[in-house]
Parts: sequence; structure tokens; C-alpha cells
Amino acid sequence: MELRTVNYWRDDEIATVQLNRPEVLNAINEDVLADLAEVTRSIINDDKIRVVVLTGNEQAFAAGADIKSFVAYNPSDAHKYIHKVQKGMSQLLSLGKPTIASIAGYAVGGGCELAMVCDLRIAADNAVFGLPEINLGIVPGGGATQRLTRLVGEGKAKELVFLGSMINAQKALEYGIINFLVPLADLKEETMKLARKLSRKPPVAIQAAKELINLSFDVDIFNGLMMEKEKFAYLFSTEDQKEGMNAFLEGRKADFKGR
Repeated sequence: MELRTVNYWRDDEIATVQLNRPEVLNAINEDVLADLAEVTRSIINDDKIRVVVLTGNEQAFAAGADIKSFVAYNPSDAHKYIHKVQKGMSQLLSLGKPTIASIAGYAVGGGCELAMVCDLRIAADNAVFGLPEINLGIVPGGGATQRLTRLVGEGKAKELVFLGSMINAQKALEYGIINFLVPLADLKEETMKLARKLSRKPPVAIQAAKELINLSFDVDIFNGLMMEKEKFAYLFSTEDQKEGMNAFLEGRKADFKGR
């Protein structure tokens, strides 16, 4: 796998995807989208991976899109580009494994949207979030108008999108954009603690829970509960269910195998 803009490695059951364009604060362009798609395919096909961490460096998670690459786009060009962006975001969102955005520095524009497609977000105290697209005469196109609204509610979403201003990590925590806030010096350690904790959970049940929660925005409560009932019953056919319940009754830690 040849990657130009992303570093990728696996440590036991935890895969790490690191955006690697430090000269432009990890700005997202078509090369980044292609590399992320390649890595996503690899993760899907690797049954040993239980958790995925997406990160950048201490200065930036991702500072939005690379404006220089599309300043001269016409509507057709813009449509093709944003289609690729949304497709890449959807692929990450639909991964059947839990994903963690580990955020330091700037997470703005497309970088903020990329963080929002991850299941959990842990941020350092130097993180900065924002959706400044309105200041360029456009709107967010990587899903922010939809996912941010679901995360923080209509009022806060309109505030962030209409004003295009930046907020710090503490405010992002208060708004519900991030789940955890830690000192910058502790970000890597706390991210890996969280990843290891997730890696010890039953993979089949985690996947079922993720699918149900993601679908909850698209179906009515009746159909959502029907799907939840079916998933609940199905999990009683797994070895992990038997291991989890027997471990509980025997007073020991469960050893889930993902079967």
C-alpha cells in the first residue's frame, strides 16, 4: 500500500491513521481522500483490527480543505470534489469498528467534519474547532450541516455555521462536539487507553450497537426498536455473548474473540 499523505500502522488490535501534510496543517485535498479510501479498504479487510484511531500532529488534526486546490472550480468541479469528500466520510462512518478522532491543534472546516464522522472524539487542550466556510462564500460540504446539528442541536449548529468563528476545546466539550478533553502532553496516552478499552469489548456487539445508533437518525422509533430487537436476539447466537455472561457469573474478565 503506497500512501503519500497518510501514515498508517497497526499495534496489535489498534490501527492508527495519521494525516501527514504538516506543511499545510494537514489540509485535505484529493490525495488525502484517495489515501484515506485506500486505508479504509485495508482496515475493512483486516479482521485483527478492533479499533481505529484517526489523528494528525500537535499543530493540526486537519485545517480544513486545501483552498488552493479548488479556488478555480466551476459548479461541476465542485460537485465532483464534494461527492468524493462525502463518499470518504461515509466510508469512515460505516466502518464496522469503533473509530476515535484524537485531536490536537486545528480541526476546522473539513477537519472538523472528519472528526465528526468518528464515533468518539478526544481532544487536547490546544485544540481549536470551527466551520469557517461561510467566510469564503460557501457552506460546509462534508456533512457538517447534518452531523453537527445532530451532535449539538439546531441553535448551536447555526451559531457555528453562520458565524464561521472558532471555538476552543473547552467550549467544544460544553457544546458536545468532543467526548473527552485532556492536556496536550497526555493526548497520545489517553487516546491509547481509550482505544485499548474499546479493543477489549465484544466486536460483534460493538458493530451491532454502532449500526443501530447510526440508523436511529434515519428511521422512526417503531422500526428502530424492531431492528434493535433483531440485533439483540441475534447476539445470543455468538460465542462472545456466552463468554460475556459466563465471565460475569464466574466473577472474571471476559475474553472476547469476535465470534
